[in-house]
Amino acid sequence: MRMFLFLLPLALIAACDRKADGNGGQPGMVTNILDQMTPNGQEVAPAANVIVPVEPMPDIPVPKPQVDVPNTMPTALLGRWTGVRDHCGDRMAELELNIMANSLVFHESVGSVKTVTPEPGGRYAIMAAFTGEGQSWTRLLDLRPSTDGRTLTIVNDGTAVVRKRC
Repeated sequence: MRMFLFLLPLALIAACDRKADGNGGQPGMVTNILDQMTPNGQEVAPAANVIVPVEPMPDIPVPKPQVDVPNTMPTALLGRWTGVRDHCGDRMAELELNIMANSLVFHESVGSVKTVTPEPGGRYAIMAAFTGEGQSWTRLLDLRPSTDGRTLTIVNDGTAVVRKRC
């Protein structure tokens, strides 16, 4: 009797694994819905009240989705940056920087953007109030994006650090 009770679950599992009637175990399933919509693959004639355009569609320019707002970071700089030799997936990289509209998030500090001043040559002077490791300070950073947008040089107190876009 015990042997029968032991084999019963195995028999049930084996029975569940069978395919029903050779249709993949899913009766009534349509494999190609287009075959069901148009019999014999024939195209349906257009309705009598269809309007056929005479002229091509006009080319309407699409406005930019986001315009730079004063005292927020330029949209071209937004995103994640890291050291040139760092891996983009390394969230603990010392040179990691996330630039958001109103903040600069470094590895161990966060800067709240106060002013953004465009400078000649595509540079930006960023005044930000920072907090980190129990301290607070204000810094003027000079951000210099490369012409292709792949690298960003940040000058802080005369020291330049180059980061790559992730």
